[in-house]
Amino acid sequence: MLRTRFTETFGVEHPIVQGGMMHVGRAGLVAAVANAGGLGFITALTQPTPDDLRKEIARTRELTDKPFGVNVTILPSINPPPYAEYVQAIIESGIKIVETAGSNPEPFLPYYREAGIKVLHKCTSVRHALKAQKIGVDGVSIDGFECAGHPGEDDIPGLILIPAAARVLDIPMIASGGIADARGLVAALALGADGVNMGTRFLCTQESAIDQTVKEQIVANSELDTQLIFRTMRNTARVADNEISRKVVEIEKAGGTFDDVRDLVAGARGRRVFDEGDLDAGIWSAGLAQGLIHDIPSCAELIGRMVADAEELITARLAEKVVA
Repeated sequence: MLRTRFTETFGVEHPIVQGGMMHVGRAGLVAAVANAGGLGFITALTQPTPDDLRKEIARTRELTDKPFGVNVTILPSINPPPYAEYVQAIIESGIKIVETAGSNPEPFLPYYREAGIKVLHKCTSVRHALKAQKIGVDGVSIDGFECAGHPGEDDIPGLILIPAAARVLDIPMIASGGIADARGLVAALALGADGVNMGTRFLCTQESAIDQTVKEQIVANSELDTQLIFRTMRNTARVADNEISRKVVEIEKAGGTFDDVRDLVAGARGRRVFDEGDLDAGIWSAGLAQGLIHDIPSCAELIGRMVADAEELITARLAEKVVA
């Protein structure tokens, strides 16, 4: 059993988290992670309305009696979703763990606190983690440059970012980016983290409700098969290498603006990848960890072997390297 400040604070068995992923964080996957002893997050904005989120939470409860949470990512947009209504749906549904990301979660923290909800905030830098700690979140998830999605603009990999954050934080911290197995878990713990968050690895599991073609492509891909888009716009995102992402990079290099790529990166196109298995329909997030993914296990198999292998690494293989 691996016991850390994270497992104790958030009340889960294993220090392994399935973060909220757009179009992916749904009841079946979240419940499977929870039943295996990890912490899974429903992605609030995957649900079209707050009422749909209430129903998805109810569906998850039908599948598990273990702790799980809801991710709320707040991003600037021309027509923002009704964030306050989603938060109200979370509170009224009795959820006790929320993962926040994107903008500063401070405006909603009083409501979460009043409802007895613990907040895990996603960060991409030490300064953002310190700000999150200052405003009163219960833990942070810090994303290294290896991660899928938005790694920030500092380009700091986990080997540096994790211990740099651990040195100054007092609250539990989980590491994200480039982690897909027990080796990553043990390394993160050694660097000062209290657990790990995995996105791409959970994307490629049996319970992940995306097309099988996408899962098989992740297995086939290496750590070289990603693209960094929006670099020139200071909004970097790591996505899978495909026809669309390469085209976006080419347009950017030629001086293009967001308006020039808007149609290519539309969320509806990315959703087609996951729903239909058309790998070039749009952009889709994938991290460098895909180079470490070689199968499509169940969540129970994945988490079980990660914990068992981590315990063996810590108690046996690494211990053998210490010479009296």
